[in-house]
Amino acid sequence: MYYVYSLKCKDGYYVGCTDDLKKRLEKHKKGYVPATLNRLPMELDFYFAINNKYKAFEFEKYLKSGSGRAFINRHLL
Repeated sequence: MYYVYSLKCKDGYYVGCTDDLKKRLEKHKKGYVPATLNRLPMELDFYFAINNKYKAFEFEKYLKSGSGRAFINRHLL
């Protein structure tokens, strides 16, 4: 499975994709991910489990777009 996830950070939200959600969250929280290093603390806001790698990364890309952010704000927050 692949997981598209959102983290609530001190300055907003971060969206990512991984095949090991638990391990990836640990890396974020320990400061090993440059994109979120200066945005700690954070917590998992939501995630989607998708069995197709291509579809998971496409969905992540969509959520990072303007219409994807609007979708998040309208339906998930």
